[in-house]
Parts: sequence; structure tokens; C-alpha cells
Amino acid sequence: MTLDAFFLPVASDAKDKSGRRFCLFYQPETQSDWRGAVVYVHPFAEEMNKSRRMAALQARALAAAGYGVLQIDLQGCGDSSGDFGDASWERWVEDVCLACHWLQQRSTAELWIWGLRAGGLLASAAASRIDRPSNLLLWQPVVSGKQFLQQFLRLKLASEMQGGDAKGLMERLRGQLAQGQPVEIAGYRLSPALASGLEQAELLPAGQTVRIEWLELSARQDAEASLSPLASIRLEKWQAAGRSARGQAVGGPAFWQTAEISECPALLEASLAAMTEVPVQ
Repeated sequence: MTLDAFFLPVASDAKDKSGRRFCLFYQPETQSDWRGAVVYVHPFAEEMNKSRRMAALQARALAAAGYGVLQIDLQGCGDSSGDFGDASWERWVEDVCLACHWLQQRSTAELWIWGLRAGGLLASAAASRIDRPSNLLLWQPVVSGKQFLQQFLRLKLASEMQGGDAKGLMERLRGQLAQGQPVEIAGYRLSPALASGLEQAELLPAGQTVRIEWLELSARQDAEASLSPLASIRLEKWQAAGRSARGQAVGGPAFWQTAEISECPALLEASLAAMTEVPVQ
């Protein structure tokens, strides 16, 4: 496996004059006959930082198994140009599409878009725009952007409650965003454009999506781990509609929110197995 770090150029604008997205490219030892091409879409805000270790471990495991893996920091995230406070949901979707296009130019192998948490919403949105079939690998995906935004805004509510100023805070935050003003939450400046796009996002596989592999973490041991009711309902709905959609729960910590950086080897193994095992029709 070889690892390359580089900046992928994007169209610049007044708020993102540099127009560069930081990328890590994990390439298999054999450059021909890739098993698949994978684009990783990171989660939202601080969840991204907590997940870097697991994302790197999975990317390395996939590359060792013959997959080319591209990790991209979205606008205003990680080492990419722009400020988080200037980012929009639309620009993030465009970044994912750009990453898919870059990988498509280097391989005709089966395309996977791997999204973690809110990254799953972006992955499904990008899959609907690219001009080729793709598969989705979803790690603990967010199903409703509206619900996720509500939870993110509550982080502000929790901090204000400690200071005794929680009355009407949620309405004030919503009002600020509606008036075109950003809000500061947990050290992140949330723009109205990003909040609006996130709120409208839903996990809806595109017409060209071939396979969906949904993996969740459970506090229970592997033998007792089970999918959440939400995951089961959503997967059954997709299966009834004729989609190839499978789900699996594995035991392990919710590493994107743990106090310390955590690992879950079982998730790494389950993901690779899910991608390499062809579903029975």
C-alpha cells in the first residue's frame, strides 16, 4: 500500500479564495485490477476529529485488500481551505462529487461511497448526481438531517442551561439562522446555508445505487448486537422496493463521540466482509 497526501483544486469564490481540498489517497500495491474504488465522507463538526483514527485504520485495511481509497476534507474542515462558518451543504455535496470524479479518472473499478454519520447523507446525495452506478457503505448513518440539526443545536442549549440562560434559546437560534445570521455552537460557526441544507437532507439512495451496506455499533457483545429499530425499518423498506440493502450490528464503542480516541476492530472486519461478499439475489 502507498499513501499520498495532496490538495485537490476546486472552484474558488470570495469566501474560499484558495479553493483546495486536502486529500489522502490509499493505493493498493497492485495498481491494476483494483477490487473497488472508495471515497470516504467524514462526519459533521467534532465527530470528524474523533473518527480520524478509525477512518485511517479502515482505509489501510481496504487498501491492503485491493481497494483504492480517497479521503477528502470538505470545505472548511480539517486541512482544506475555507472556514467552517462559510461552508454550505451544497458545496459539501459538490466536494464529494469531485472526489468521486477524481477517483473515476484513475480506475474503472466498482465505486463505493463510504459515509460516516452525517457523511452518509452527503454520500447518498452525491450518489444521485454522479454519472455512474455506485454502492454505499454506511457507518451509523444519520437518516434525517432535520433531526440531526436539532440535536446539534441542543449542544448550545446544554451549555446555556449551565449558565442559567436557556429560556427560548432554541427559538432564538432558529430565528438567527432564518435572518441569515450564523450561530456559534460547540466552537463551530454554523452558517444559515449549511443549516438549511442539512435540515432538508434525507437518507434516500439514488436510482443508480446498486448496493447498500449499513453497519451500526452496539454496546452489547457481538453475539447479542442487533440493529436499531430505525435501521431495520429503513432497510426493510428499501428491500421491499427491490434494492440490495443489508444491515449488521457489531459490538463496540461509539468512537465518534467517546471522550478518548477509540477503536473498533470488529467494525473494520465487518465492513470489509460486507463489501467483498456478494449478496445472494
